[in-house]
Amino acid sequence: MTLTELRYISAVAKERHFGRAANACFVSQPTLSVAVRKLEDELGLKLFERRSGKIMITPEGEPIIDQARRVLDEAEKIKRLAKQNLDPLDGPLRLGAIYTIGPYLFPRIVPAVKKLAPNMPLMLEENFTARLKERLKDGHLDAIIIALPFGGPGVETRALYDEQFKVIVPEEHAWHARDSVRSRELDGQPLLLLGDGHCFRDQVVEACPECIRGENEDGSASTVEGSSLETIRQMVASGLGISVLPDSSLMDERMNGGLKTLAFDGKGPSRTVAVAWRKGFPRTAAIDVLAEAIRSCKH
Repeated sequence: MTLTELRYISAVAKERHFGRAANACFVSQPTLSVAVRKLEDELGLKLFERRSGKIMITPEGEPIIDQARRVLDEAEKIKRLAKQNLDPLDGPLRLGAIYTIGPYLFPRIVPAVKKLAPNMPLMLEENFTARLKERLKDGHLDAIIIALPFGGPGVETRALYDEQFKVIVPEEHAWHARDSVRSRELDGQPLLLLGDGHCFRDQVVEACPECIRGENEDGSASTVEGSSLETIRQMVASGLGISVLPDSSLMDERMNGGLKTLAFDGKGPSRTVAVAWRKGFPRTAAIDVLAEAIRSCKH
């Protein structure tokens, strides 16, 4: 049994005609027919029924054809892997990012990467930090964009840029005429934060412990949880409370209707965004291009 024979039976199954299958494989019809018959003899079963020029796959042949297609696909993957090792910028790069980075960074880096490495399309995924770490380690992702600190055995990281946090309030808020706010002033304000599992929530709480004090003076909860930054943005615009968002999520002014953005006084809270990949990952040049593309987007 050879890959060539599997390619022949796959072509016959697709074309349902020996002549057309032979043309698709660039061989003569007798050559293809002899190879198919040889494989049938080796397997001890008929793969096709030949009825007056009409080719039918036998019930016994169906799973054989399906497996042949999978084997051919895996063989092509081996070729692609070998090609990528020869040229690390040739072939898709599987890239993940946390939910509070991906939606704002991906639209900017895709054209930048395409310009630097036109043969390296990006396969993109958003997820929680813990899940991205798992998918990186098990080989489902090649690189991930996360916030530091991050690490662990078998993982390399490279800092990319620092990002400030900003306060957003409704336009009619008492702070609407101000340009900045002190972190301690958030104490007692109805604050909207992401739910548990989002590392950005943890970063905000660590940087501004004043943000969560349990209850407001009227007995209401001091924090409300949102499922995404965009949901939080809209709830703030509706007047439900205030929030803290990363600067990159506020760069598109079209999305900030009904909002006022305030900086933190002094050295406000921030995060360091980094790229992480497995130690020994052979396409380090691809990581270099990715880092260069991201940095070019931040200037």
